[in-house]
Amino acid sequence: MPCTQCSADIDIHDGDIDCGACEASRSRCPGCDAHVPDGSSCDDCVTCDRCENLVPDAETIETLRGSTICRDCRRGYYWQCAACDGWNRDGRDCANDCCSDDCDCSDCRDDDDDDRGGLVYDYDYKPSPVFHGTGPLFLGPEIEIETPSSDWDCAELAHRHLGSLGYLKNDTSIGHGFEIVTHPMSYQWAMEHFPWDMLSQLQRAGCEASDSTGIHVHVSRAGFASACHTFRWMKFIYRNEHQVTTLARRSCSQYAAFTDDDRRAVKDFAKGAVGPRYRAINTGNTDTFELRIFASSLDPDEVKAALGFAAASVEYTRNLTVGQIANGAGWTWKAFVAWLDEQPTYAPLTRQLEALACVC
Repeated sequence: MPCTQCSADIDIHDGDIDCGACEASRSRCPGCDAHVPDGSSCDDCVTCDRCENLVPDAETIETLRGSTICRDCRRGYYWQCAACDGWNRDGRDCANDCCSDDCDCSDCRDDDDDDRGGLVYDYDYKPSPVFHGTGPLFLGPEIEIETPSSDWDCAELAHRHLGSLGYLKNDTSIGHGFEIVTHPMSYQWAMEHFPWDMLSQLQRAGCEASDSTGIHVHVSRAGFASACHTFRWMKFIYRNEHQVTTLARRSCSQYAAFTDDDRRAVKDFAKGAVGPRYRAINTGNTDTFELRIFASSLDPDEVKAALGFAAASVEYTRNLTVGQIANGAGWTWKAFVAWLDEQPTYAPLTRQLEALACVC
């Protein structure tokens, strides 16, 4: 086989067809790992205008303001306009001026269309995300609650406490009530700034968590270090179904099912495959994984534990090694609890595990 550079006869090695002398004059592209001549740039890669990393051009988007943005930065810092599909920086209006006075997108819809004084939006309402705290891992809880038959006061109470942090939405799975949704928050920011007293006040006002309501926690895909990290996280959750559902205070085959098919498909999910929505982990969202396992609650300690598990499970599996999995039973619940004992930031989760007797 002739060398592609100098025509010398060579043997193929690892798929390369350059001779040793020519290969020594070539390097790997940091964006796609392809061979390129020393001092040359890869024709298939470009520089992200935000993080300045070299990335494959096919994995970037161009914003309406002309910036080239990589996939990770897009997930963490940009939003897509529902009217024109263009990409914009979080916190900025669409550069296409799509939000005119007669626009009916979810960002602009008239609040007066709601039957509770403009306080509760339709199910498809999805404003541009506003990130709170320091990433890359952000959490977005959705807390479904039932309200008394006359629930305007409850909606007004929740709206007053949330302020700009979140909003209320209708959900067909709730008999009579709404879900409380927040913008993305880091775990530490949520512990310090989420209006925890709102939950207790809603309970005193007659609101409650029923069998048909749950807590869903969106976990940012950008918070994972790699597809291997995602695989380890999903594998850990699916291998510990009993302990996870005990902590979550429910096992719900209708809305948050654990299935053998999903366990077998974890590798595909980690690489971007999409499964059914009503599973323990919903993989159908572009920028998040939705952890659907938790029973709803208006107990601040139980909600803190839900957010704590979402964050702690991601961080625990971030640096989990093959050796720890093979030799130290790294995927076991016992190993996770031992790790938690050294992480005081997750104290609300540890207390809940102890209260539920699912610490081992």
